[in-house]
Amino acid sequence: MKTLKRTGVGLLIVILLAAIGLALWEPLSIDEAASPPEATYEARIVRDDFGVPHIFGKTDADVAYGVAYAHSEDDFSTLQEVTAMTRGRMATLNGAESAPIDYIAALLDVRGTVTRKYDDLPPDVRAVLDGYASGLNAYANEHPEEVELAKLFPVNGPDIAAGFVLRSPFFFGLNNPIQALVENKDLPREGGPPLVDEPTKKSVHPLSPDKMVDDKQITPVGPDPDENGSNAYAVAPERSPEGKTRLISNSHQPLRGNVAWYELVVHSEEGWDFAGANFPGSPFPFLGHNKYLGWTNTVNRPDLIDVYKLTLNEKKDAYRFDGEWKPLEKKRVWLKIKYGPFVIPYPQVAYRSIHGPVIMNDSGAYAVRYAGIDQLDMLTQYYRINKASNFDEWQAAMAGQGVPATNFIYADAEGNIGLYYNAMFPDRPEGYDWRTVLPGDSSKALWQKTLPFTRVPALVNPASGYVMNANNTPYIAAGPGDELNADNFSALLGVEGDQTNRSRRSIALLEKANADGKLTDEELWNIKYDTGYEKAGYAKDWLDKIAELDLKDSEKLSKAQALLAQWDWNLDGKGSADALALMALRPANKAHYNRGTIPDPRQILEETVDHLTQYFGKIDPPMMEVLRMRQGTVDLPVDGGNDTIRASTLWDVEEDGRLSVRHGDSYIMFIEWAKDGQVQSRSIQPFGAATTRPESPHYTDQMQLFVDKKLKSVWFDPADLEKHKTSDKIVGTAIQ
Repeated sequence: MKTLKRTGVGLLIVILLAAIGLALWEPLSIDEAASPPEATYEARIVRDDFGVPHIFGKTDADVAYGVAYAHSEDDFSTLQEVTAMTRGRMATLNGAESAPIDYIAALLDVRGTVTRKYDDLPPDVRAVLDGYASGLNAYANEHPEEVELAKLFPVNGPDIAAGFVLRSPFFFGLNNPIQALVENKDLPREGGPPLVDEPTKKSVHPLSPDKMVDDKQITPVGPDPDENGSNAYAVAPERSPEGKTRLISNSHQPLRGNVAWYELVVHSEEGWDFAGANFPGSPFPFLGHNKYLGWTNTVNRPDLIDVYKLTLNEKKDAYRFDGEWKPLEKKRVWLKIKYGPFVIPYPQVAYRSIHGPVIMNDSGAYAVRYAGIDQLDMLTQYYRINKASNFDEWQAAMAGQGVPATNFIYADAEGNIGLYYNAMFPDRPEGYDWRTVLPGDSSKALWQKTLPFTRVPALVNPASGYVMNANNTPYIAAGPGDELNADNFSALLGVEGDQTNRSRRSIALLEKANADGKLTDEELWNIKYDTGYEKAGYAKDWLDKIAELDLKDSEKLSKAQALLAQWDWNLDGKGSADALALMALRPANKAHYNRGTIPDPRQILEETVDHLTQYFGKIDPPMMEVLRMRQGTVDLPVDGGNDTIRASTLWDVEEDGRLSVRHGDSYIMFIEWAKDGQVQSRSIQPFGAATTRPESPHYTDQMQLFVDKKLKSVWFDPADLEKHKTSDKIVGTAIQ
């Protein structure tokens, strides 16, 4: 997972490589995990035309078993990587580059959390986790030739829970302060209102005469855009000509790897019926719909992390707290790193105080405390919202507050819509500047609990008839006159005020389409696949900087400058300046989203011109020749950019100079409930259901539909599925 690979243990690898020749060359004793409690499982896996698995079972645990087995059939290599990560063996599987992940797992005491909290999970949740683990074990046992790491299996329910504990905090940016502390750099700005020494800014609606002025860059470190993105829309029935409720899920995730979406449909005789997608390692879909309701998510970035400066004694084995010396917890961590044919033990130390994990650097000792620390309730919350049958049940499950952060955009068969800026806000006392390093020697500065769900900013059933989010402030979600009032929420919540081009563009297009009181399906479709930029915010500021450059000394740059000046602000691939704009805008968006340092516009323009000239012979090649979707032998053109609603967010530069998209529009789902309450949905993935199985017919079978902006049907009703099934099998512990 790239978020974790870029955490604050980068220096560890430098030390490792320098010391590799001195390491102890000896085999390691790796103990196998305990198997899940013995149980009998049986699941039916039916695959549709596009290989999407529909899993049936008598119990939810049976279904979870089938989820793991079906996913293994399509992507066992990624599931093994996730399993190695939860077991602290990523470096044993992948080598030194994965050592930071194993160290982070130890630093955050992931296993300690699971040991302390697992037995407190409800029995039905643990049963589902055990069922999922058993499905992984069954596939591994039946396909030993595919197992890449000895003694990786069996896994158990606690192993599955550990994956949630490890990955969850990195979706709201825990990697950033950890990395800054290890590298002894200034801490990043994490969400929230401006610091006291920053210029005063105000958050104004993008359609008001007074435009937003919140696009100044602050600190050169922030959330990695590789792991952040998404658009979401919910539209109430009164805004539909047919009176239906609509929900669009448009997540932006890596297209491959252990946080790439995997589509599935589940049906249990215990009432678990759901269509959507999960990440490798999860028994539950994280977004999608059941018969009655649905939701999707977008990343939010509230300030959920606090850093404390500790006062250590001379031996550095104790810290001062409330007038006394408390022992600094110290744990030896052996990173088991593959080096050629050997596995080498490499020692590190993980420290911990009453605040949380501790990082030592040249400036001292710093403890990090973050939302969701030492808890497993996210497992219960995801399971309960999957099975909620109405708005009240869904809100009750959300009130359990297990998911530390992420926006939830909701819609249901009754016509309710809503935006929930979900976060486990620390209950911070007044009197401290929570945006700076805090004193670690007093319990007065140490928060112990989080605020109740009633304090979460939520916008339900606004008069505009729609809600949206595109990784922007929740105070802009439904159009002028229908927004939440930021003044009603404490600054201690740390709610961000950021805007994206996607949010500006979404509001502008929704308001325009909504002018006559109705949003047709065609209008909503066009909004979702829009490739335009608003002439506002960081994009305008950046292009203005390029336009202001004095380039008389460079003919090639002058030509590029003139070409950009004629650009139509749309990355639809039709304009002669689209390729140039695509590449020139990306560094500006990254700096804006990361709240980082604005790059040198001349340098970026020159790098872009040089690349296009070197590989395409000119500065104005058709963008669709430059930007590609590539998987196996399939190579297709695609439109959109890194902050357009139709998102081609990040790409790899291939040997031929073309840009192969690796992050952006990933799993897309259109959901609607008719006036009679019946649900229908359509979906698409960028490649296919089996993204790591080149021999599968579903390795690339959705690519043409994806680039053509088309969707396929989700056969949620089992009766409809029967007409479109391509395989049907039973798996289980009693199946020979």
